[in-house]
Amino acid sequence: MGLLTNKVERHQIKPGDHIYTYRAVFAYSHHGIFVGGSKVVHFRPERNLKSITETSSELDDPTSDPCPTFPDCGFRQPNSGVVLSCLDCFLRKGSLYCFEYGVSPSVFLTKIRGGTCTTASSDPPETVIHRAMYLLQNGFGNYNVFQNNCEDFALYCKTGLLIVDKQGVGRSGQASSIIGAPLAAMLSSPLKLLMPSPVGVATVTAGMYCMSRYATDVGVRSDVIKVGVEDLAVNLGWHCPNQVQDVEEEAEEEEYEDPEEETSDTQITTIR
Repeated sequence: MGLLTNKVERHQIKPGDHIYTYRAVFAYSHHGIFVGGSKVVHFRPERNLKSITETSSELDDPTSDPCPTFPDCGFRQPNSGVVLSCLDCFLRKGSLYCFEYGVSPSVFLTKIRGGTCTTASSDPPETVIHRAMYLLQNGFGNYNVFQNNCEDFALYCKTGLLIVDKQGVGRSGQASSIIGAPLAAMLSSPLKLLMPSPVGVATVTAGMYCMSRYATDVGVRSDVIKVGVEDLAVNLGWHCPNQVQDVEEEAEEEEYEDPEEETSDTQITTIR
């Protein structure tokens, strides 16, 4: 991986790596965790949730066209957006990129585009894979473009870090870039009156944009905590797919009443 691009070849990635690929002519990137065996665990909106953002190819159901190579490609639990896909279906003929961890602040600031690296350190590969496979079975909550997206999923699997403040931007570098660019332009607009040179204004705007990205990086934020994957649903109040199914079964059992027992109770009341 170089300073300008994180593009890699397939033989270079290892189990536990955070990988991504670009969609819609580099409009955005889709992230996942490579778990080995040409398989990727990634997070996307649930198939039954319809929103205006579903025009993007990220929301396409990977199970609509069965994978000819891997029968389990597209596996997911009911009511969950965490999906197991083969590498080919994940990339969808796009290029392969590897997300960088533990980069220095100077390197982070040189990355013009968000969603490519973080100053946070990665946990060991076996821990990363354990988190990804656990969330494949138990879900990762509801998808949210700005607070809980595919990059947030991959970042949590790699670091175990969770943001305490649920009202702000999530861990995603892409989300920070989307918000940071307009914010930097807005804040630098008064400088046009003081700096007649367009180059000077552009330089200041770019600096504000980079600093806003750095301030929201999961590696430097003060509102993050380490949360075990087994405690994730409890901490965030999520209902895991398996838990929802158990609750529904218990509710059905409570609603069911044995007709014979009801008849016996009626007869006893009549005799009395």
